[in-house]
Amino acid sequence: MTIITTDQLAIGYSRKIIIDNINLEALKGQIVCLLGPNGSGKTTMLRTLSGLLAPVKGTVYLNDKDLNGYKGTDLSKNIAVLLTEKVPGLYMTVFEMVAMGRYPYTDYAHRLTSKDTAKVWEALERVNGVDLAEKNFLELSDGERQKALLARALTQEPELLVLDEPTSFLDIRHKYEIIEVFNRLAQEKKTTIILSVHDIELAVRCCDIAILLKENQIVGYGPPEKLLTETSIRDLYGLQRLTYNELLGVAELSSPEPPSVFVIAGNGTGVRLYRLLSRYHYGVCSGIIHENDVDYQVGKSLKMEMIMERAFEGIGEPAFQKAEAQMVRMQWVIDAGYPVGAINARNVDLVKRALAMNKPVLSLRNYAQSCQLFGDKADQIKYCPNDSGVIEALSQYKTGIKATGRFGLL
Repeated sequence: MTIITTDQLAIGYSRKIIIDNINLEALKGQIVCLLGPNGSGKTTMLRTLSGLLAPVKGTVYLNDKDLNGYKGTDLSKNIAVLLTEKVPGLYMTVFEMVAMGRYPYTDYAHRLTSKDTAKVWEALERVNGVDLAEKNFLELSDGERQKALLARALTQEPELLVLDEPTSFLDIRHKYEIIEVFNRLAQEKKTTIILSVHDIELAVRCCDIAILLKENQIVGYGPPEKLLTETSIRDLYGLQRLTYNELLGVAELSSPEPPSVFVIAGNGTGVRLYRLLSRYHYGVCSGIIHENDVDYQVGKSLKMEMIMERAFEGIGEPAFQKAEAQMVRMQWVIDAGYPVGAINARNVDLVKRALAMNKPVLSLRNYAQSCQLFGDKADQIKYCPNDSGVIEALSQYKTGIKATGRFGLL
C-alpha cells in the first residue's frame, strides 16, 4: 500500500525551484533515506513532503489525497516531523514534553485522557526512555534529548515519520538505538519513515529505498544494495580517494602515496593496520592474502596493491615470487601477527626473506611466538605492542632516528 506519492513535484523557496520533476513513492512500512552532500536539497524535500513548505508546483499525495486537503490536526495525526532546528528551552519534565505530541487528540484545554497517558508511556518505552520520564528536558544529553523528541513524535501515532539527520552528533550507542527504533516501527507498526542521513553505512543497514541528491538533482533512486556502488558514492560526494565496498557496506579513504610499506597479514589481522597506515598517508602493498579473507576486501577498498592466492589453497610459487619482488621495492615490512596454518605457512618464509634482505621488519607478534616461527632471526625484528606502536616506529625511521630495541616486548 502506497502512503505518499509525488506528481511532477518542484520544491524550493519563493518560487525559486531547487529540485524539479520529482516523482516518487513510499510504501507502508518502508524506510526511505535521502543521501547527499550539504546544500543538495535534502531538508527542502523533507519540509515539502511533510507539508511544512508549499510546493513550487506539482502535488504531494498522502494516502491518495492532496496534502493541501488535510486540516492541521488531521495532518498531525498522519505525519510527525522531527527536523534539526534546536528545540527552545522547556522547563518541563520529559513526560510533559512527550505528552505535547498528543495535542491532535486532546480537547481545547489539552487535557490528557487515560488513553493519552498510556500512549505517552508506550512511546517512551519504544525509545527505551522510560527512565527519563521525570528528568528535566533541559538536563538531558544529546542522545537522551533525541530519544525524547522521537517519543513525542511517536505519540502522534503517525503513518509517516519525517526526520532530518536524526542521528547527527549522537554517540554510537544512541545512534544504533534510534535506528533499531526505526526498524521496529517499520516492521511492527508499518510506519513509513523518510529521513536524511550522511552516514552511508547507516543507510545501507536501515533503509529500503535510497534517494541520492546532488547539485539540486535526484541522481539515484532505488534499493541501496543496487544503488550504492563505489562509483555512485564517489560521484555523489566528489572524493576521488573515497571508495566503497559493496560486499562489506563500508566506505574507505585511500592513501594518496605510492607503496612504501609491505604488510604480511591474513585472517583479519591487516584490517586495522591498513586503515591506520592509510590515515597516516603510508602507501601499502600487502600479501600473501587469500581472496576470501576480509583483509583482501578491505585492502582492495583502500586501493592497496594486494598479492593474493585463491581461497582455501596453499600459497603457490607464483604468488610467493610476486610478493618477494614487491617486497624488494618497499622501505619497511610489517608482520601483522597473522595466525599460521598449512595454507599460509609460506608467509613465514616471506618474513624470513625480508630479514635476509636487511629490511626493517616490525611485528605485532610477541617475541616468544617469533622465536618459534623465525628462530634466531627473531632478534632482528622490532616489536610493537599495538598498531599505534607501528606508526611510532615508522615515524622514527622516517625522521632518520632508527628504532632501537623492542617496542613493548611481550
